[in-house]
Amino acid sequence: MTQASSSQEPQRGRTESYGVGLEREVILTEEAPAPVGPYSQAIRVDSSVFVAGQVGMDPATGELADGIDAQTRQALQNLAAVLGAAGGSLNNVVKTTVFLADLDHFTQMNEVYAEFFPGDPPARSAVQVARLPLDALVEIEAIGIIE
Repeated sequence: MTQASSSQEPQRGRTESYGVGLEREVILTEEAPAPVGPYSQAIRVDSSVFVAGQVGMDPATGELADGIDAQTRQALQNLAAVLGAAGGSLNNVVKTTVFLADLDHFTQMNEVYAEFFPGDPPARSAVQVARLPLDALVEIEAIGIIE
């Protein structure tokens, strides 16, 4: 399984208490692209982690990868990096949503996706959308459970 790893300590944001024994923690890592708007890379509440949609942007260069295969691979590496910053990995993912700019790319996306989730993959939805941020070809969001 391909997963992003980091030699840096995860960066964590502000933690807020909901007053019922649950805390909301903002997850932030330089191992994935910085948010391009007013949102967090992920939010962790108790053992649940909600990861914002990741596109195929290289966090080092700020450039989108070329083609659906490379963008899918990079989006999943970015997703893994955010999950790593939250204390988990792709093994913790229970649900993903894949947004495609063109559903004709489904087969190619699916082949790369299968490399990252080779056994017992999470539940998934895949839909075509009119347009994605930065004119990306694919965006993937996830929900994970981390003990």
